[in-house]
Amino acid sequence: MSSGGFHVHGPHDHAVEHAAQGHGHGDDHAASHGSEGGGSSMSKIAMFTAIVATVGAIFAYMGGATQANAGLLKNDAAIKKTEASNQWNYFQSKSTKQSLAELARDLAPEDRKAAYQAKVDRYESEKNEIKVAAEKLEADSHKFDRQSEEQMHQHHRWAQATTALQVAIALAAIALLTKKKWLEYGMYGVAGIGIAVGALATLHI
Repeated sequence: MSSGGFHVHGPHDHAVEHAAQGHGHGDDHAASHGSEGGGSSMSKIAMFTAIVATVGAIFAYMGGATQANAGLLKNDAAIKKTEASNQWNYFQSKSTKQSLAELARDLAPEDRKAAYQAKVDRYESEKNEIKVAAEKLEADSHKFDRQSEEQMHQHHRWAQATTALQVAIALAAIALLTKKKWLEYGMYGVAGIGIAVGALATLHI
């Protein structure tokens, strides 16, 4: 209703205006609440990514270290194996000399037999010492081989753990872009698997 150019509001007009204002305030509050929730989720994912990246870097370092150790141990095993082979060749040489000395003793006259027998006894003693040294070198070679295999197994564990954490970081990036909750749960799950495998590596399992 209007009078003299002035608009007079009726009860219905006031009700509509109040409802409109209330709805506007409600939308602003909902938008603000949604923004706060989204920001909190993004912050959690960002923090998660930073932590996982740090742990992944440690795992990658441990994986590289164990691989290097495995290579060094394998090299030590090869060296010991070569030394053992040389000792066995030396042992064989002494055995040949002992056999010749025994033959010479058997063919020699009685007054020369004692001299050849002394040589036989000396070769026998030297052979025993060489055999002990060769067997120890072989045992050392086997020990280094086992340690190398253990280090390689541990290296594979670290590599598996690192890969899992890298996948978790990739899922976190996709979760930030798509804002899909299931991706966020997925990144936590895969990261948990990576941490568990890293724990197995630490325990040499």
